[in-house]
Amino acid sequence: MTALNDLVRPDRYPRSSRYDPAWLLGLDMGPNPLWLLEDLAQNLDLRPGMRILDLGSGKGATSVFLAREYGVQVVAADLWIAPGEAAAVFAEAGVSDRVEAVRAEAHALPFEEESFDAIVSVDAFEYFGTADSYLPYLLRYLRPGGQLGMATPAMTREIRELGTIPPHIRKVVGWEAAAWHTAEWWRFHWEITELVKVTSARLQQDAWQDWLLWARAGAEHHPGGRSANQPVIEMLTADGGAFLSFALVTAHKN
Repeated sequence: MTALNDLVRPDRYPRSSRYDPAWLLGLDMGPNPLWLLEDLAQNLDLRPGMRILDLGSGKGATSVFLAREYGVQVVAADLWIAPGEAAAVFAEAGVSDRVEAVRAEAHALPFEEESFDAIVSVDAFEYFGTADSYLPYLLRYLRPGGQLGMATPAMTREIRELGTIPPHIRKVVGWEAAAWHTAEWWRFHWEITELVKVTSARLQQDAWQDWLLWARAGAEHHPGGRSANQPVIEMLTADGGAFLSFALVTAHKN
């Protein structure tokens, strides 16, 4: 399985490379979430015992990673994945004592205010976090000085600047690509509130190549994976890094 072997990359992602690629592909809901999280976490200060909200946690891979790699307590919140399904993943991974699964809608979070030391969101923020009012809402749940970090699909140039969604992207993603912004857009969007200090806002190096590598592995690994992943493979191949990337953004609450 050449594609699976290619996913073990200790030179680039040493922590993620300790995880079975087949296990991770079994929880697949998009680009490789552990690569994104490991890269994002370089700009965060995650310490044992912290209480972390994993917002848009999907089937739970990122929550397992946070608990194992950083010794934190995690609340895994997702709207689409049933808590029981995620809890089974946590039990199998041996982190049930450190990860709690919760069904939650991002605009109606069922938590006490100022109850988290950090909020992390990987490949989900684009669905709910672009509105001007969302960051002030989300910060209610973060303690003063707490950390916020997110990884989200990004563009190298704003679609508003381009005047259109590039055809190869529109064909696969449609209007949703309008929520894919540049890292600098996110920096301004957060800093203008004066509620946070942005500590990093960058495009992930070679993000489109990582995404393409992962999509090819999904096409090879999953029954029927070719039909599901082929449009993404064609989009990324056509793009060649011209427009598509991932934005990694971190901040501290003032």
